[in-house]
Amino acid sequence: MSKEFQKHFKTNAATWNEKVAIHASSDFYDLELFKKGETSLKKFELEALGDVSGKSLLHLQCHFGQDTLSWSRMGAKCTGVDLSEKGVELAKQLTTELQLDADFVCCNVLDTSHHVKDQFDIVFTSYGVIGWLPDLKPWGRMIAERLKTGGSFYMVEFHPIVWMFDYLEEIPMIKYGYHQKETIYEEYEGTYADTSSKMISKEYGWNHGLGEVISALSEAGLTIEYLREYDESPYNIFPNLKANKSGMFESSDKLFPLLFAIKVFK
Repeated sequence: MSKEFQKHFKTNAATWNEKVAIHASSDFYDLELFKKGETSLKKFELEALGDVSGKSLLHLQCHFGQDTLSWSRMGAKCTGVDLSEKGVELAKQLTTELQLDADFVCCNVLDTSHHVKDQFDIVFTSYGVIGWLPDLKPWGRMIAERLKTGGSFYMVEFHPIVWMFDYLEEIPMIKYGYHQKETIYEEYEGTYADTSSKMISKEYGWNHGLGEVISALSEAGLTIEYLREYDESPYNIFPNLKANKSGMFESSDKLFPLLFAIKVFK
């Protein structure tokens, strides 16, 4: 990895370390309800992976572990990986407090195979993850390395078209390329989980089109089961979304999808 990318990841890690305490106390993550037994998982991943009881599961970019521990509650043997030391620290605290069985590792997700040697029945990642990675080819290879033969990788993620917009403007405008190779830097007050927070988020990110995502996985030797696109999102984090009858959020014009999901197997 280049020194420039190392600097970018260091900045991102510092931002995510600062976000942990803010997110843990936010209504968005509702940690108290989670501690009482509420799952943090959404319908897409629950329907896609079904019964995980007795299966081993690797959760990539797990933040402070709510989804990882939700899978653990469902009977999976889980390992979570995240860049943020503070996130992994809180995840371990929650594991102990809730008397669950899960392991957590702090590392750059691209370096997962250097820190985690086991292979898993399921590798999982979701919602706002691949935009933190400059190159998806090593990501795809790592997923293939960590999957057992016959195992599945599932991801649900915000659609690449969503990331073409600049949301720091009062009215979001298309600013970034669908195939943009240049690094995107943003600096703003608050976080998606608490827009009133005074913390300054400093973030480096990268855009990845669907072709790039699919190719990174297929070129690593994985077989694509499906690619699906959705007009709704479980999170109301983009401007001018409205709740629909199923409790999800969608745009009024539905001009482009908000989410995509991919399932592959080895």
